[in-house]
Amino acid sequence: MTDTLSENGALCLSMLRETDRDRYLACLLSPEDKRGALASLYAFNAEIARVRDVVREPLPGEIRLQWWRDLLEGGAAGDTGGNPLAAGLLETIDRYRLPRQTLVAMTEARIFDLYDDAMPDQNALEGYSGETASALIQLAGLVLSPEDATQSADAAGHAGVAQSIAGLLMLLPIHNRRRQIYVPLDILSATGLDRDGFLAGEDKTRISAAIEAFSGLGLEHLQKARHAGPIAKPLFPAFLPVSLAEHILKRARKLGASALFGGLQQPQWRRQISMMKATLLRRF
Repeated sequence: MTDTLSENGALCLSMLRETDRDRYLACLLSPEDKRGALASLYAFNAEIARVRDVVREPLPGEIRLQWWRDLLEGGAAGDTGGNPLAAGLLETIDRYRLPRQTLVAMTEARIFDLYDDAMPDQNALEGYSGETASALIQLAGLVLSPEDATQSADAAGHAGVAQSIAGLLMLLPIHNRRRQIYVPLDILSATGLDRDGFLAGEDKTRISAAIEAFSGLGLEHLQKARHAGPIAKPLFPAFLPVSLAEHILKRARKLGASALFGGLQQPQWRRQISMMKATLLRRF
């Protein structure tokens, strides 16, 4: 099993390099014996997060997500259809006794991405983020240090929401073109907008206020994560990708409506420096 896991882990790491460069670097900054397992989780996350990008209609997307759910609920490690990512994921689940239902919930949460429904309110956003980004941090923590992971659940929850909001802000240009909206409707309403008004992109003042409020919500969760208690050293690599969120959130707050056109992401080399600095200082 060790050789098989190592082989599949290497394949997952290679996939991750193409689909999520930041989490790929986080793997490289993690203990060597954990990299394959972390890569399988992160590559799985990247795979289900990009379903909307590779299908034209919701139904084929739901079928793709259902395949992963069936795999996770089936339990047979060999029933992977020759998919190295699936094999690596199941081996990681079995080796580290990860909760399959958490991964099933992560898959189900991605159904929202397939449709153009607006995010109804902040509670719904936090629930979506909790089942995706927060859950991923917690699963990575269980791989790295299960005895410490339970002590940092609160930090992982808030950190995941902050990271999720940062990611959604970066995707604003794509979501706008698709007429998707993840800025919660209660935030839009508070700034005098509705879904159509935000997507129209004409009222720059109100759109700026909405983006500033959305960014502010992310920064609020980031601060809560930082004040939730110290993160044990063996667990910290699970939080490494979160170290990139603050720049995005502050940049979006500054740009306001201009964030609809992008410009939030730092160059790759700056992101690498930020993550290496976070590793040294153990601060996300």
